[in-house]
Amino acid sequence: MARPSSRNQNSRNSDTHRTNREIRYDEVRLIGADGEQLGVLSSQEALLKAQEEDLDLVEVAPNAKPPVCRIMDYGKYKYQQSKKESKKTDNVSLKTVRMRPKTDDHDLQTKLNRAQKFLEKGNQVRFVMQMRGRERKYTDMWVESLGKIMADLGEQMTRDIKVVAPPQSQGWQITSIVEPA
Repeated sequence: MARPSSRNQNSRNSDTHRTNREIRYDEVRLIGADGEQLGVLSSQEALLKAQEEDLDLVEVAPNAKPPVCRIMDYGKYKYQQSKKESKKTDNVSLKTVRMRPKTDDHDLQTKLNRAQKFLEKGNQVRFVMQMRGRERKYTDMWVESLGKIMADLGEQMTRDIKVVAPPQSQGWQITSIVEPA
């Protein structure tokens, strides 16, 4: 017996794969759940084979002669496809490098090296200079300082960088965003 399906059998799936009773060809080329060729069968026979294995019949190549269908767990297939899509979009992200106005030269160089690695991987980098107390009085000086730091980073890089957001004061911090060009 086939397992009950929670999706509407009559409506077309959003990702253009026809499944089970939506497949209405006279003959289809059938691929089994383990990837073996089962030959050319009527769509009714193919659907019965899928139901025997308690899986779905999914159209994978509608333009082929005859159309190719595969026996698979369609819910699992859609889940794996969504995971692949999310991995593609997660590759580029915004990394943050925090510092203080009076960060020592060696520590600053370490932070620039880390930012350089982020940029080489294709990520955007946000520089955040956190100010405290009287340091806020000299905000313009620290904005200039962050601009020089970003210029130094541009000279160190083997490829160009693009300033997305120039250094600007935002309350107790100065921020700037750069990305690989």
